[in-house]
Amino acid sequence: MSRLQLAIDVANLDEAIKFYSKMFSSEPSKVRPGYANFTIEEPPLKLVLFEDIENGGSINHLGVEVDDVKMVHEADARMTDEGLTTTGIDETMCCYADKTETWIDGPDDIRWEWYVKKGDNEQLENVVVSSEANCCEN
Repeated sequence: MSRLQLAIDVANLDEAIKFYSKMFSSEPSKVRPGYANFTIEEPPLKLVLFEDIENGGSINHLGVEVDDVKMVHEADARMTDEGLTTTGIDETMCCYADKTETWIDGPDDIRWEWYVKKGDNEQLENVVVSSEANCCEN
């Protein structure tokens, strides 16, 4: 199963959590300082909120959450075969999660993330743990 991810910047995190909890009849899966995410079953959606007082109401990025690492690799290969430029596959710590991911820039500077969450951590900012592009260099 896959689900779309919508990551938005919000001016007031508490207000946004209350609103989206009511809108989707769902409580957040995770709340941290300046961050919250919802795993919504119906419609299948991963909603991620980043508190950004100056840019509230804007799209942070879009994404597709998948069930396993193989699906990330398949998506990256498919997009590359279509002539699109991805970041390649990275193992990262970001948004309070351990992930395998690839990124692609769409039209109008909309960033897309294709990823699988593998665990939780306490890191908000993106840290690349290892990259497929440099995993085998000496």
